[in-house]
Amino acid sequence: MTDHGRLSVALAQIDPALGDRGRNLERHRQWVKQAAEAGASLLVFPELSLTGYFLKDLVPESAIQLESKEMRDLAALSTQLDVVLGAVIESPDHRYFNASLYFSRGELLHMHRKVYLPTYGMFDEQRYFAPGDRFRSFATPFGRAGILVCEDIWHLSSAYILSLEGVDMIICPSSSPGRGITTDERLGTAESYALVCRTYAQFLTTFFLYCNRVGFEDGANFWGGSMVIGPNGDIIAQHQDADEALVLATLDLADVRRERLANPLLRDERLELTINELRRVSHERTRKPF
Repeated sequence: MTDHGRLSVALAQIDPALGDRGRNLERHRQWVKQAAEAGASLLVFPELSLTGYFLKDLVPESAIQLESKEMRDLAALSTQLDVVLGAVIESPDHRYFNASLYFSRGELLHMHRKVYLPTYGMFDEQRYFAPGDRFRSFATPFGRAGILVCEDIWHLSSAYILSLEGVDMIICPSSSPGRGITTDERLGTAESYALVCRTYAQFLTTFFLYCNRVGFEDGANFWGGSMVIGPNGDIIAQHQDADEALVLATLDLADVRRERLANPLLRDERLELTINELRRVSHERTRKPF
């Protein structure tokens, strides 16, 4: 629990059942109970934790609407601790979003609709989902936070935008399959995500919570590797194996202030210069023939 500026967080590195929302909800309840008993005040589930990832034509029947009994059931998970989980959200005009939801004290506090939908290699999200159109920070009982879903973090502007809003914590639910081997025989995907997440934490002086799923689905193996990273880029806690686990960590929330005093990159950021240069680049690109 929060105590004298300290926050206990938990990452539920789970293996959701594809398309079985009822079974997955019951397993969410079990993981919430386990995290609460461990003293966590914030529990993060992976991307699409309520449905599984490779839904394809199962997307419509897996979706829930914001004004529904299913949403009330999800909100009820957060009576003892704050919960971040992944679901398919259907809009009133019947578009479907890959979304991560932040619940606190029985209420939906924030929803992030995944902006960047990978459609290359084994991925085909744009065929089934509509893209989100914004990155927003939000206030939590523990400070300011932002959510980026998996592919979102591979676009530098996403985390940068959240940093300009002064987030203390970036939460990244993920469903990343393992791909590639490094020259020293380590999993390439794991190495890449560790590098990106630690870089964001250090350069943006923010806590970074990365929760990846595990298990096999549609021929893909999800590698786990969920980790909690401090604002200096150090890994505070990580589960490197590809099995289900509850990753626990205690954060000293004052570390953000200490790192920003020692490394005041955000303070010295020249936002107007950045905006002007982006406008220039955008203008020049529109004038160039293809």
